[in-house]
Formats: sequence, structure tokens, C-alpha cells
Amino acid sequence: MTQNTLKSTAMHIDVEAMKNAAVDAIEDIKGFDITVMDVRKLTSMTNYMIVASANSSRQAKAVADNVREKLKEKGFSIRGTEGEKEGEWVLVDLDDIVVHIMVPATRAYYNLEQLWGEAESRRGHIKAE
Repeated sequence: MTQNTLKSTAMHIDVEAMKNAAVDAIEDIKGFDITVMDVRKLTSMTNYMIVASANSSRQAKAVADNVREKLKEKGFSIRGTEGEKEGEWVLVDLDDIVVHIMVPATRAYYNLEQLWGEAESRRGHIKAE
């Protein structure tokens, strides 16, 4: 195996471990309706988006705290967190993964799954020159 292949494989394993740890952390605090979207073909900002629901802004903050805590324990770095003050939509930026925790009304309003799904559909119609 070449050095680049080994590096790519190791990075893939790390991202998978990060993704699994984030989902586990969400489930630990009873986050629900968890969706993991592979957005590598749609953006260079991140590889995956995880969207989850929480019953209240207080629970959304607790889920975000748990995601940060559990991923730090596993040696992953946290780039930042947004929306904790209000708690209606808390975003945890893990670089390769962005975690969105929302109360159901906010999630229904922004409908990220449809937004990113439509982007993928539109992108599929663009022909390479």
C-alpha cells in the first residue's frame, strides 16, 4: 500500500469512529429521529451532517454538551458550537462532521434533509463539460 492509501484509510476509520461516537452520544441523552447524511459530493466544508431532534431547548443543549464531552474523551477535537443560548437549534462543528440538534418545530421548518437532498438531486442534473 502507498503512503497516501494508508493515510486515506486511517482518516476514513477516524471519521467512521467519530460518526458512531456522535450518534451514540445523541442517543445517550435520548435525542431521536437521527439522520446521518453523506455530503462529501455536495460540499467541501464537511463530510457528514448528523441531524437529530430533542424534545426541548434544554434537552438540545444537553445533547450538544454530551456530543462534545464524548468526542473529546475519544480524542476528537471540537471546532465550535453555535446556538446554545437559545437552544432551538444547536450546531456542533467537528470539522469532518457537523451535528445539528433541533427541537421538532425548528427541524420541520428548516428541513435540512430535504434541502440537502434537493441539492444532491439538482447537482445530479448538471452535466460535466
